[in-house]
Amino acid sequence: MATNACMNIQPQDSSYRPALNILELGPKIGDRVAPADFPKTILRYRNDRWAKTVGLSHLDDARWVQHFARFTPLKDNLQHPLAMRYHGHQFRQYNPEIGDGRGFLFAQMRDHLGRLMDLGTKGSGTTPWSRSGDGRLTLKGGVREILATEMLEALGVETSKTFSIIETGERLKRGDEPSPTRSAVMVRLSHSHIRFGTFQRIAFEENEALMQQLVRYCLNNFYGGTGGDHDAAVLLHKAVEQMAQLAASYMIAGFVHGVLNTDNMNITGESFDYGPWRFAPRWDAGFTAAYFDHQGLYSFGRQPEAIHWNLGQLAVALRLICPAEPLIEALEQFAPLYQNALIARFCWRLGVKSRGLETDRNMISAAETTMKQDNLLIDDFFFDWMGGREPDNADGSEAAAAFAAHIRPYDPARSRTHSYWRADAPQSMLIDEVESIWDAIADNDDWQPLDKKIAAIRDMGAALQSI
Repeated sequence: MATNACMNIQPQDSSYRPALNILELGPKIGDRVAPADFPKTILRYRNDRWAKTVGLSHLDDARWVQHFARFTPLKDNLQHPLAMRYHGHQFRQYNPEIGDGRGFLFAQMRDHLGRLMDLGTKGSGTTPWSRSGDGRLTLKGGVREILATEMLEALGVETSKTFSIIETGERLKRGDEPSPTRSAVMVRLSHSHIRFGTFQRIAFEENEALMQQLVRYCLNNFYGGTGGDHDAAVLLHKAVEQMAQLAASYMIAGFVHGVLNTDNMNITGESFDYGPWRFAPRWDAGFTAAYFDHQGLYSFGRQPEAIHWNLGQLAVALRLICPAEPLIEALEQFAPLYQNALIARFCWRLGVKSRGLETDRNMISAAETTMKQDNLLIDDFFFDWMGGREPDNADGSEAAAAFAAHIRPYDPARSRTHSYWRADAPQSMLIDEVESIWDAIADNDDWQPLDKKIAAIRDMGAALQSI
């Protein structure tokens, strides 16, 4: 049921079909919690594009706010939100004290493809796992998540969807941005709320029965119910396939997640939970997103390594119910799957048809050399060379000439007829623009720059999906 296509599945209308499958796992998967009682509820963003896929776009604004800020249960859905239990490696240090500290699973339903989907929150109040945190989300954090998920979706990354942002009227103090700052509660739509850290907690507690249940739950609900002699190894194979796609998609999008901890890895291979993310301006392996990532552990070029390491920790957790050999076999598939995914996605974004792995690999190597030696912006490179056409503004450098020789025999997979390709410059999502969009909101309560940016990103996504 999970997908590894180069493009996200397009949203289509569907009816509302609740599906409370999470309850199969019993009370130890999460804790019942109550949402915060916010002083205000001002609707700032609703994603009707994806709400229609789960039959919720018909809600008027009043009912939307009632469900996604006051958290009145949806019809025939979870009656009590669940703060999910998990552990995790955070910058490779194991932490058994974490869990959903400012969010919860609010509802489950089927989408237009019959997939099980979750509505989860961020900033919805304290839980048993909040520790010293206030359980809140800054409005700026919510706006940044909209921008991240919209851009990633357009660039073919399998990502959670920012479903709703509602301003809540509280003044929050934060050490890493001007305080006090405005508050919000966010709802995200995703294919799963099950993290690698969920398995790690169960392994830590040595609960074999629950681990078997969770593995079967994931296979049944996300991977078509397939199994074998060792269900855990089958699940790990599936996760490796999806995570190889995710790693490749980050690289081709020029995206740096910033905090690739095991509690931020999803069993379906979806990207989610956007904190200190950045899009790298240039093809720079050492570019980091988090100011506190002093060692560059999650830098642009090390993301595939980080994701593979996290899969290794998932395998360690699954050793509770599975012998090592089939788990190791699954892990060993990551490198070739990643390389194949990287090549396919590079050709997809460049808009050319593959000419075979070895030829494609040489072409991509030449492209990386061109981007680095000519100091090109990643987005400019893919925009200018889209379809394999040598751009008019090519500077005639030695690297560009070498790349042109590599790309010339390629057939275009996408035409330049879409209006997006006639723009003066490509859409991008560099930090200065992100800050500018937020400044308009913070200084003047002006949401037009955000609305315009979302429309422009979606136009780019349509162009990238056109043939």
